[in-house]
Amino acid sequence: QVQLVESGGGLVQAGGSLRLSCAASGPIFSINVMGWYRQAPGKQRELVATITTGGTTNYADSVKGRFTISRDNAKNTVYLQMNSLKPEDTGVYACNAVLLIMAVRYDYWGQGTQVTVSS
Repeated sequence: QVQLVESGGGLVQAGGSLRLSCAASGPIFSINVMGWYRQAPGKQRELVATITTGGTTNYADSVKGRFTISRDNAKNTVYLQMNSLKPEDTGVYACNAVLLIMAVRYDYWGQGTQVTVSS
């Protein structure tokens, strides 16, 4: 089973930056895609960014040009660099790993880390 541990959340003023980290352990060779999702109070969870094993990235329109997802394969870690943060970026950010095995999708989640952007 894949385990994901996030770190790097916190409180920052609007316009500031934060970097989130997600360290993966377990059968990581089976991971196809890793990503970050967020959930604000009273709202549904939404995709922020994903990165495939080949390095292809995908971003929500709301974060394009401000957030960058990257991975360090040697450290089995995925990062989310968040710049020019806005109050609407506030939420719990969770790391996700997707495994595709025999055409069946398995999702694994980290515990989440709080990001709060003050105006």
